[in-house]
Amino acid sequence: MKPTVIIIGRPNVGKSTLFNRLVGKKLALVDDQPGVTRDRRMGDASVAGLEFSVVDTAGWEDEDPETLPGRMRAQTEVSLEGADAAMFVIDARAGLTPLDEEIGRWLRGQDVPVVLVANKAEGSAGESGVFESYALGLGEPVAISAEHGEGIADLFQGLWPLIGEKAEAAEVAIAAEDEEDEDAPLGPLKLAIVGRPNAGKSTLINRLLGENRLLTGPEAGITRDSIAVDWQWTAPGGEVRDIRLIDTAGMRKRAKVTDKLEKLSVADARRAVDFAEVVVLLLDATKGLEHQDLKIADHVLQEGRALMVAINKWDVAEDASVLFNGIRGALDEGLSQVRGLPLLAVSAKTGKGLDTMLKAAFEIRESWSKRVPTAALNRWFDDALEANPPPAPGGRRIKLRYITQAGTRPPRFVVFGTRLDDLPKSYERYLVNGIRAKLGFDAVPVRVVLKSPKNPYNANKGGGGNYSGER
Repeated sequence: MKPTVIIIGRPNVGKSTLFNRLVGKKLALVDDQPGVTRDRRMGDASVAGLEFSVVDTAGWEDEDPETLPGRMRAQTEVSLEGADAAMFVIDARAGLTPLDEEIGRWLRGQDVPVVLVANKAEGSAGESGVFESYALGLGEPVAISAEHGEGIADLFQGLWPLIGEKAEAAEVAIAAEDEEDEDAPLGPLKLAIVGRPNAGKSTLINRLLGENRLLTGPEAGITRDSIAVDWQWTAPGGEVRDIRLIDTAGMRKRAKVTDKLEKLSVADARRAVDFAEVVVLLLDATKGLEHQDLKIADHVLQEGRALMVAINKWDVAEDASVLFNGIRGALDEGLSQVRGLPLLAVSAKTGKGLDTMLKAAFEIRESWSKRVPTAALNRWFDDALEANPPPAPGGRRIKLRYITQAGTRPPRFVVFGTRLDDLPKSYERYLVNGIRAKLGFDAVPVRVVLKSPKNPYNANKGGGGNYSGER
């Protein structure tokens, strides 16, 4: 494993900006107002060739442990357990504050080595703050500007004595692993949990992990960043499977989202869907299925992800069978392009149904990643054409010659033929439904493209079509 470095500091000193700078991407949400980050976020960082895992944390605040800021602070404290080093970030322009001094005292009492980072030190405005920071008793500060990238390479000098040896060992191990696993099958299951606010997404992930890894509480909309956690699931039969769990911010109706940070959080959640393989849409059993849930599901399918639906809070559901059957019918009607979508009843509070959900997630990923041999595919295609020949509008036949699978994840197929411009959408749906039912793709989103040969004598007529089928 790569060494782990935790970023710690009071709110609004630039921790998330430094995190984004180290990972080379804008993964963490950043805004001028304090307290944007609430959960720990991990990424792969590099400083002058030194590779390590970096963890962004919530701003350290001196609040009652039962309040939201107090629970955020508890998450930050827990993050230090097992870390190889910490970067304590202060605002050089603001100078030392009593809260900085409190954090410094706490860090001196921990077993984790600390690199003091004076951020926002560009120009002369930060000089006095850099000198003040010596009083923390944590050694020489590294003066940087995370926003402008100044001084980032200097972090190497502070981090190398603390994590350099472990980083080198990890690099050797990773290189050897890559050589062995060049032709390895699918890696960890990338499983994203999405849904409306307060459906219990973070609570569900905490239940799976067996720890309070993500911040939860009665307040709606606690999660802002999309948080990925690597985890190993021991299936009921004893098999150990690797999973990357992705928690996301709740998605409300677009018209209700007016706050800038909520807009950023929802956009981040949508990006998380793009990186997932399987997406679980989590419903609240006390609220049932709403139109917004169908919109979220449609977005997941449009992105070509494998989709499952889980009804959470099943332990407090009323008229359970009526609720389940009602949601089943509404899903089949509202998402007719993937009838038979996996629907499960779970409880994040008690753990009911979670093993079944994970087993189903691996199964649907297999379908999503499946490739059908060309011979078997065309046998099905010939049978489908014989059972229901394409129409002949105006007395002119539409010829469908053959089909091939162009890709997987999601499964994509190309049908070749002539006069495909005139092929009705209903016949495309017939082909898609047949692929799903007869070739083992079940409720996976399937894409079909129609292609006609180009007419070399007329570039404007008889040319190739390229039409998306069922998504």
